[in-house]
Amino acid sequence: MTKKLLLLFGLLCIGLQAQVTSEKFDSYILQDSRQLQYFFPEDYTEEKKYPLILVLDAEYLFDMVVANAKFYGTYQRMPEAIIVGVNQVSYDLRWEDCDFEQTTGLPTDNAQEFYDFIGKELIPYLEGTYSIAPFKMFIGYDITANFGNYFLFEDQSIFNSYLIISPLLATEMEARVPARLTDLKQQIFYNLVLEKENTEDRNRILQMDRAITSIDKENIRYFFDQYEEPDHTSIAAYGISKAFDNVFKIFRPISPKEYKEKILTSDQPVFQYLLDKYAMIENLLGFEKEIELNDVMAIYAGVLKKEDYESLGELAKLCKKTYPETMLGFYFEGEYLEYIGEPKKAKKAFEKSFLMEEIDFLTKEMAIEKIDALKADFGY
Repeated sequence: MTKKLLLLFGLLCIGLQAQVTSEKFDSYILQDSRQLQYFFPEDYTEEKKYPLILVLDAEYLFDMVVANAKFYGTYQRMPEAIIVGVNQVSYDLRWEDCDFEQTTGLPTDNAQEFYDFIGKELIPYLEGTYSIAPFKMFIGYDITANFGNYFLFEDQSIFNSYLIISPLLATEMEARVPARLTDLKQQIFYNLVLEKENTEDRNRILQMDRAITSIDKENIRYFFDQYEEPDHTSIAAYGISKAFDNVFKIFRPISPKEYKEKILTSDQPVFQYLLDKYAMIENLLGFEKEIELNDVMAIYAGVLKKEDYESLGELAKLCKKTYPETMLGFYFEGEYLEYIGEPKKAKKAFEKSFLMEEIDFLTKEMAIEKIDALKADFGY
């Protein structure tokens, strides 16, 4: 990581306090209270839906998750998210909350209560109080990582994404998790992170990795990351950013590489690539993403490069809806009409674009140039 990126990451960490709050949550199920930590995006609004990231072992993991989310959000590499951490260090609550029976591998009575607290009390409370999208991510480490796996055993998992960091596996979990992932019909992102240090559960985790790797289902997106340097303690600081990369890759703006390797080489209409990309975001992440100007411009460049003028007409319609106050829609419409041999209609479209706000590379001077050229060529 460059010095510039390290400095930015440090500044993000310093700025966390402005968006982090905490509260004591009185639980009916637990008959006890739990301390929760919250992170909200700076421009949080009820008009928008936000993915939820639930973090256990919050005293250890919460700040790291928030710092990574802010860093990735700054570069539009993941959506803005609401992050909720559950503190569990005091009185060794993490073990009481997440323990399992040695013989069966099932949660203990206390762990079952904690499971019900999350699934039947905390998540419904968060959904009823804040503007949360269907997409939810679970993050846990060691014993709390293993606990996250139990949410896979519902008919419909409440979490779409799991970051399982060096899990302390319950009995038979190395076979149960792959079997459950095989049966699930919904989209699931499953990230497994492991250190190379020879721990007690290492062989079982690797066995689980091999079994999950063999699953051939489009709805299961599995990622396994193994790190050379960290031990079982420091591994908790690894893998968060890589997991965000894995899960939110589709969310990123169209890159120059994506433009060259996917848009320019595709046989389908250029505009269809944009529709498919955003439909996949909605399908995988469970919420609709606003179409970014970067992606509009990438599609526009592809349209001109491939001379796909029908796609330019579709792009013009989209921009009228997405950027209604700007020149984009009418300017693109003018170019489309110009290319298909409708100069009189093209001139009117450019005249309309002149009245709109400038955006990106489009200026009023460019609209005037188009209008004057059409007048000179066609006399009107």
